[in-house]
Amino acid sequence: MSDAGRLIADTGIVPKKSKGQNFLTDSRVADRHVGYAGIRPGDRILEVGPGFGILTSRLLETPGSLACIELDEVLADYIQENYGGRLELIRGDAVKVPFPEFDVFVSNLPYSVSTPIIFKLLEHGFRTAVVMVQKEFADRMVADVGSPDYSRLTVNLFYRAECEIMETVPASRFNPRPKVDSAIVRITPRKAPFDVLDERTFFKVTEVAFNHRRKKIGTSLKAAGLLRSAEGVPYLDMRIEQLRPSEIGELADAVYRQRSPSSNDTN
Repeated sequence: MSDAGRLIADTGIVPKKSKGQNFLTDSRVADRHVGYAGIRPGDRILEVGPGFGILTSRLLETPGSLACIELDEVLADYIQENYGGRLELIRGDAVKVPFPEFDVFVSNLPYSVSTPIIFKLLEHGFRTAVVMVQKEFADRMVADVGSPDYSRLTVNLFYRAECEIMETVPASRFNPRPKVDSAIVRITPRKAPFDVLDERTFFKVTEVAFNHRRKKIGTSLKAAGLLRSAEGVPYLDMRIEQLRPSEIGELADAVYRQRSPSSNDTN
């Protein structure tokens, strides 16, 4: 019996499908997951959803200090009982509770919260993040322009970070076994590879256009009240999935200039 299987039997904890609880059972995968983070002495580590602690126990062996956020009360009690004196435990919903300051983020993310957690993560300053997500979600994180997987998530990540799939993890490595494979993804923040006049406009244009990805960009932006006229605004007859992130930046700059006549390229 795997460690996770034994713990499920010993504790009586029943994984909840509604919370996307699939516990990693392969210790070698856990070793590599933590290894990809490159944790240094003095690093502040944040883990979301420690579960039975297969990553937690390894993170505690690194030279960093660890904080964990756990929503499930039974699992939080388990972490507190087994590791409580060696880490900071925050009980609550990681989508809602404030993140403590951290340098490294490590998590096996449930699919249901992958998107909001990644967007929240990108609002913080950190050195690296290593997350386990469903393979289809990982494909969206690193997709090329024109791909069916190319999305708002892809563009936001590309603007803020390098993102790479480190390995695919078969569904058989989890208990209970999910329907799809997972992947470990490393996110490394970096300076944006292109400049925009106003980041809020860039992210808003990206969001609106991808929310209506089958419509022409001009139609979507007009419906959202972002476009006053077509004059001087490129790509309006195209669909957002056809534009590279830098071209979305050009589009957003034109929208910003139109809405803020006094703006200029020196902003």
